[in-house]
Amino acid sequence: METQAKVFCHRCGSPMTPQDRFCRRCGGDTAPGTAAAAPPAQTALTNASDRSRLAAALLCFFIGIFGAHRFYAGKIGTGLLWMFTLGLLTFGWLFDMILILLGEFKDAEGRKITRW
Repeated sequence: METQAKVFCHRCGSPMTPQDRFCRRCGGDTAPGTAAAAPPAQTALTNASDRSRLAAALLCFFIGIFGAHRFYAGKIGTGLLWMFTLGLLTFGWLFDMILILLGEFKDAEGRKITRW
């Protein structure tokens, strides 16, 4: 029984087969024979969320005291906390707004929301 060598996408590090032309996860164009033989080192780009920073910023600005941006990021527990405490008496809302604008706000999986 012949086993195929594992290959990984250069762009996101997802496992691929040698026959794949495009990555199934990120859609990056990976020409045959150019996939990495080992997963790339974890970088800021591969550890980025697929959520939009603009959407998070708008949700935070307009209805952030109710935790809308936290629900958007998948942080349901703290979203409920923000909802019932009005954004931790607006101090938490302001802190989150600054984090979002700086690109340091993270989603529920711990990935930074950096894509505008």
